[in-house]
Amino acid sequence: MLAERFAALRGEIERELAACGRARESLSILAVSKKQSLAAIREAHAAGLRLFGENYLQEAAEKFAPLRAEGLALELHFIGHLQSNKAAKIAALADCVQSLDREEAATALERGAERAGRILPVLLQLNISPSERFGCLPAEAPRFAERIRAHAHLRLDGVMAVAPIATDRGLISAAFEEAAKTFALVGGTTLSIGMSGDWREAIRAGSTMLRIGSALFGARPS
Repeated sequence: MLAERFAALRGEIERELAACGRARESLSILAVSKKQSLAAIREAHAAGLRLFGENYLQEAAEKFAPLRAEGLALELHFIGHLQSNKAAKIAALADCVQSLDREEAATALERGAERAGRILPVLLQLNISPSERFGCLPAEAPRFAERIRAHAHLRLDGVMAVAPIATDRGLISAAFEEAAKTFALVGGTTLSIGMSGDWREAIRAGSTMLRIGSALFGARPS
């Protein structure tokens, strides 16, 4: 089932990319595996997915330690709110942190990455939605990006943002366009915008990474 959903979604995404004059290689898909079982993640991996996103440290550690022990080639992206007291463990576990939104968290991640002896890729999380509690305001993003780049063990790779909760597709598109403009100022290679319900608007705005959950895995287990 998952393989069929992935194949169908990939076909739709490739048609949207072609309509925008973009190559299929210009976009990657991150499977949001929050609340999903090990079996579901293995199924997604078998279908060809390699990037996975988790929101909670404990859940991510419990699932991805055994998956890595099995030798599966995958990347774990932390996409949940970044609590400073958990940043050191996240820095040691994740291959990328997409939700860096404030200096306190950057400092904590830097310490954790230094302790782990690694350079940690991160994305600056923007707040482009009145319903979103977390994220750096677009006007403050270039200055915050400079502060992130001052950390020796963090590598700023771009921007992540969550669209407004809205039925007006125009509002969603406008928010993504704001994210894209801020991404151009911040720099990097990754613009992580677009989820299961708004990926078309995200592609049109220039997304380079979609974070897809329910469109791949089906309804999330309660």
